[in-house]
Amino acid sequence: MDLLKAEFLDKLGPLLSAEAAAEAPGAGVDAADLEQAVWVRLLESGHRAPDPAEPAEPARWLRRAVRAEASLARRRARREVPYDHRRHSVDGHRRHAVDGGPQAGTAAGAAPEDALLHGEENRALRSAVARLPGRCPELMKALLSPRDLTYREIAGELGISQGSLGPVRSRCLGCLRRMLAAEVAAPGLRGKER
Repeated sequence: MDLLKAEFLDKLGPLLSAEAAAEAPGAGVDAADLEQAVWVRLLESGHRAPDPAEPAEPARWLRRAVRAEASLARRRARREVPYDHRRHSVDGHRRHAVDGGPQAGTAAGAAPEDALLHGEENRALRSAVARLPGRCPELMKALLSPRDLTYREIAGELGISQGSLGPVRSRCLGCLRRMLAAEVAAPGLRGKER
């Protein structure tokens, strides 16, 4: 039973949407992202259901795939440490509004230690971006450019189609995330994965 035939795609599409919508909030991801991950899993699985004689098997496989992708997303979210944008101001100096400390822009908020740490963070990020494979360094520099380029302008500069910028950006950010995670241990985990 080929799961990629139009009749099965039409039957499985609504079920996949419903399953993804149900699992996405618990996994902390968007339902559309979960749905897309399951379609990719289907394509990578060799286009075959485990038991072609059983008509309920494609639906069962789909439900298991949605739950597996949601579980992967939950594990990934536990490993990633989100950037706390409230602790940094626009000009790059740390501010401590949460704990009642000095605000950014005051003399105490612009301590030399903060400037040094911010400079080290920027150097580490620039170094990691430069080590990315393929077109990733060019793309990341264009995306982070102070000129605030649109996707159309970036695609024109790099000579690639505008539609491929999103997937390429996603792969580049994933690679950058893995590189930086290997260099900097997550502070809350202390080397242990929970």
